[in-house]
Amino acid sequence: MIGGSRLHSTFDTDPLTMTVLHVGDQLDHYRIEGLAARSGMASIFRATDLENGRTVAIKIPHPEVESDPALFDRFRREEEIGRMMDHPGVMKVFADADRSQVYMVMEWVEGTLLRKILNESPKLPRERAIRLTLRILEALDYIHARGVAHRDLKPENVMVDEHENIKLIDFGIASYAGARRLTFAKFSPTMGTPDYVSPEQVKGQRGDARSDLYALGVIFYEMLTGRRPFEGSGIEIALRQVQEAPLPVDQVRPELSLLPGITSLVMRMIQKDPNDRPPDARTLMEEISAA
Repeated sequence: MIGGSRLHSTFDTDPLTMTVLHVGDQLDHYRIEGLAARSGMASIFRATDLENGRTVAIKIPHPEVESDPALFDRFRREEEIGRMMDHPGVMKVFADADRSQVYMVMEWVEGTLLRKILNESPKLPRERAIRLTLRILEALDYIHARGVAHRDLKPENVMVDEHENIKLIDFGIASYAGARRLTFAKFSPTMGTPDYVSPEQVKGQRGDARSDLYALGVIFYEMLTGRRPFEGSGIEIALRQVQEAPLPVDQVRPELSLLPGITSLVMRMIQKDPNDRPPDARTLMEEISAA
């Protein structure tokens, strides 16, 4: 899934909490090529589909995730949503029958996480920031039209390729219309940091398409200014998301005052009340293009 990552030829894991696989191992009709990434919920391996030669990403939940009904529901929800998606800006999940264990098969994406890009260049040229925002909006417009809200949009979940095309990844806490509600009681490593979480989600509400626009507004703010609207510890940021107004973009980066339409849109995207934000991704794309 994460192109350009260093792949391990061998690796050892705690068998009680991690998945143990080695380069050359075969999982059904997939040959393991290496470990690409590891999170609190799963390990992701680069693999080759021996039936067609395609390079794929195999996401295997850790044993404790399979034994936790709430976490396992998240994993299943992510796979279910991924199979519904067919858009160049959204990572594909492939259907596969007769598996010997629980895992998810996804397309392998070559590229760089937006987080890595921002770590190396915290403040992007405004043209690049606008271009990336528009491409993320295209993907959001697609998933929102199908009743899906990502709900965990952040630079760690946006892949950027060499042509600046993007892919949204990690739909682990996404929701979609008609599905049973999945909840979480507190911020934790498995759901990410609160830096990009909307005020309504901080308050315990479910979050919807407008919550994704808020998160993208924070990302847009960060790409333009080199900093997030609020900083501090996790709890401090969560409280400030609800209680404080962020410093306007053009006060952080004065030269952006030459683009009043864009700075105004960024601040509308991160309004506390979802009803005060742009109504949808399509409208926002049109307003950014006009500005």
